[in-house]
Amino acid sequence: MKKIIILLLIISTSISCKKEVTLNFKEQNISLTENAVIDINYPKAEGSKDIANLINKKIENYIVNQTNMTEDSLVEVSIDDAIKKFNQEYIDFKNEFPDSSQQWEAMIDGEVTYQSPELICIAINSYLDTGGAHGNSYIKFLNFDANNGVQLHKKAIIKDEEVFSNIVSNFLKAEIENESIENIFFEGNFKLPESIGFNDEGVIILYNAYEIASYTQGITEFTIPYDEIEQAIKRY
Repeated sequence: MKKIIILLLIISTSISCKKEVTLNFKEQNISLTENAVIDINYPKAEGSKDIANLINKKIENYIVNQTNMTEDSLVEVSIDDAIKKFNQEYIDFKNEFPDSSQQWEAMIDGEVTYQSPELICIAINSYLDTGGAHGNSYIKFLNFDANNGVQLHKKAIIKDEEVFSNIVSNFLKAEIENESIENIFFEGNFKLPESIGFNDEGVIILYNAYEIASYTQGITEFTIPYDEIEQAIKRY
């Protein structure tokens, strides 16, 4: 009997000692109007330190590489340093082409679109204009395991890719109405978007410009309610 009581006490102590994961997000803003125009807003995780650090590192690294003008990915570079580098690239451009009226812009806006005990979803909208006919916009969803801060890619979220793809394809057909699937994909075959997101209503499906159709088509976005797709996803 004593052994059972001791065992129960050990289990109880172990459970009570387990650290509760608490995460909140605080908006960060960095703006610069001298030379290049830069405006960056993004959510910074606070709370359970190790988990928050993992999430923040992924968010910040993504933002850094959105302003990266080289072909190589940047690692271990701060957002402040990335901004300085982008600004210096613009100064060098103006020195080389002093008659150019082109203004460089980098606008990045991030927000938490969904947070549950299982999953955190952050959407980051990037707009970059460094010349050409128009600037380029791109939206990326970063999904994280709320219990350990590990980034979750599509394979970690989708339980049955065939079922998931069929559901998305049917919703996409309704979204594009008179167009055919074959006409909007460059290679003619349906494919899932680069990233998927979450909000309180369901799974966000978002195709950026050039993922389907042409730039003039813009972004194609819709939300699939959870009760219509829950059988094909692992968590939300």
